[in-house]
Amino acid sequence: MPITLDYTNMMADAVGAAYGLRDEELTAMAGRTREIHAQIRQRRTAGELPFFELPKDPTVVAEMTALAQDIQKQFDTLVVLGIGGSALGTTAIFNALRYGHNLMDARQRGGLPRLFVLDNVDPDGFAAHLALCDPARTCFLVISKSGTTVETTSQFLVARQWVEACVGDRFRSHFILITDPQSGVLRELANREGYRSCAIPAGVGGRFSVFTPVGLLPLACVGVDIAALLKGAAEMARYVCHDDLMTNPAYLNAVLQYLAYRRGLSITVLMPYSDRLRYIADWFRQMWAESLGKQYATDGSLVHVGPTPVNALGTTDQHSQVQLYMEGPFDKVVTFLVVDEFDQELPLPDYQAAPQMAYLAGHNLAELISIEQQATATALVRNQRANCALHLPRVTAESVGALIYMLEVQTLFAGGLFDVNPLDQPGVEEGKLLTYALMGRQGYEAQARQLAAQKGDLNPRVLACR
Repeated sequence: MPITLDYTNMMADAVGAAYGLRDEELTAMAGRTREIHAQIRQRRTAGELPFFELPKDPTVVAEMTALAQDIQKQFDTLVVLGIGGSALGTTAIFNALRYGHNLMDARQRGGLPRLFVLDNVDPDGFAAHLALCDPARTCFLVISKSGTTVETTSQFLVARQWVEACVGDRFRSHFILITDPQSGVLRELANREGYRSCAIPAGVGGRFSVFTPVGLLPLACVGVDIAALLKGAAEMARYVCHDDLMTNPAYLNAVLQYLAYRRGLSITVLMPYSDRLRYIADWFRQMWAESLGKQYATDGSLVHVGPTPVNALGTTDQHSQVQLYMEGPFDKVVTFLVVDEFDQELPLPDYQAAPQMAYLAGHNLAELISIEQQATATALVRNQRANCALHLPRVTAESVGALIYMLEVQTLFAGGLFDVNPLDQPGVEEGKLLTYALMGRQGYEAQARQLAAQKGDLNPRVLACR
């Protein structure tokens, strides 16, 4: 299997009894694991967890490949308009498997389009990206399951006007709407005005949607082998869809993180030692935070639980964050993402003019980054800091697909451990409703009045540097 979990440095015999775990603690979790697994299996059978089945869809690869080939013939730039789960998975896999793609010229890209994933409404950033594109040669994927995501809706309105000003009535051919299969504003718009569209399968939430057209279409457009990506995920399913804790890496890693949290290690650091995997940590940060950070337990009781995810990058953050991890509060557990074999090695030459560098001769950068990860892990152990490592033999479509699927299952299972619903995001929804009120959306007048009254009750405290 292309993923291995090394949890040696999570255990008490490595980092001490205060923050390390004992074998009997893991053994004691076996019964709870079986209970949660039975609940998951029951929900899968009832069709309530369709993301589990996405890698087995027999038609999606052919459909996305055909549509991608059509896009490749017409456009030289592809822009994803989406936010959160509609953007982060695509960015993570694009960076992992097509690293540096947008920096290549058309010949180096093999004629494939550039890909920009625009997940913010910063007007300067959005305008700067549009300025890099030719509206006559740009295709937009507009991604929102509800069709009401205010950021994506706003991006769409700006992009639509921009393209229409260039190509006139042909602007619709520049947009593909990826949304709910039956309902919502974007679905209605696709049906009424004739936009091309793709369906996000019913019951698949945004942060679990990368193996749907949300991720597969843009990735196929830039040359990612989506069949291999799904194959890796499907192969990982064999290892993470059973109830034996000690042989299920998704369940075991969730239990390790959960037990560490109960010991006060409430911050979960994911630290890839690979530039290509750095945005996997961004994707996971949303997965872990939005799924597990909850005010209420499943029985409605007030709990305020959830580990705080932090992304870091090795070796870069050895020179920034690691100082805090090594000597700061005992509130973190570090998970390294390790690549065992890089595509390049880059040997270090012997530089006689600088004797202080002589020790580097005969080594290479691939060896150096591996040794630096091992040194960081060892230093953490010496300071009684719990850490573990997920190893990928190489960065390939199969291994990345497997990793994504494993972390999805790990997160869902962790929801059972924390006794929260890992599929909702009520805190996010509250912010959306307040945004609607402040922007003057019809039907939210009462909330707007409440906000105005709340603001009027406050005593402003503002320091302006003038």
